[in-house]
Amino acid sequence: MGKWDKLSVFISLVLRHNPDAAHITLDEHGWADVEELLAGINATNRKIDRKILEEIVATDNKQRYSFNEDNSLIRANQGHSIPVDVELEEQEPPELLYHGTAARFLSTIHAEGLKPMSRLYVHLSKDIETAVIVGRRHGKPAVLQVSSGAMYKDGYKFYLSKNGVWLTKKVDAKYIREIISDGKEV
Repeated sequence: MGKWDKLSVFISLVLRHNPDAAHITLDEHGWADVEELLAGINATNRKIDRKILEEIVATDNKQRYSFNEDNSLIRANQGHSIPVDVELEEQEPPELLYHGTAARFLSTIHAEGLKPMSRLYVHLSKDIETAVIVGRRHGKPAVLQVSSGAMYKDGYKFYLSKNGVWLTKKVDAKYIREIISDGKEV
C-alpha cells in the first residue's frame, strides 16, 4: 500500500458517496471547497494538509480526483452513488468497450444486462487488461465485451470521464458477449 492509500480511500468515500463523513457539502456538480474538505478530514482525527491532498490527487493511479482551475475546489471524476452532475459531455464511444466483474455475477448479467447498481453509471474500460483488474477486485474475474458502437447507433448515450472511464446508464444483455470467465478466454 502507498503512503496515503487509507486517506485516499476516505477522500473517495467523502467525494463520491458520503460528504457528511467529513461534515462537508458538495455542490450540484460534485465540487467541494478544498479548505472545508481539509478541515472536515482533520476533524475526523485524520491528518491532512493542502500539500498532502495535492500529492494524493497527483499520484492517484486511478486519477479519481480533479481540482478546478485555481485549486480552490476538488471533486471525484466519476463513481458517485449520490446524485451529482459532473458535467460530462456526451461522446461517441469506440466500437467495443469492456466491463470487468466477478464470474459469480454472470448469470444475472446475461439475464438483466449491466446496471449501475449503487452508482450513477455503468463503468466501461477501453481495454481488456483494465477490465480484468476491475473484475479481480470482486472475485474470480470475468470480462464482458460490450458492443458500444451498436449501442450508440441505437441511441444510448456515452460519456468519457476525465480519467478515461467510459460511462453509460445501462447495457442491455443483447450488447454483451462474455470473453473471459474465471480468468480464461471463452
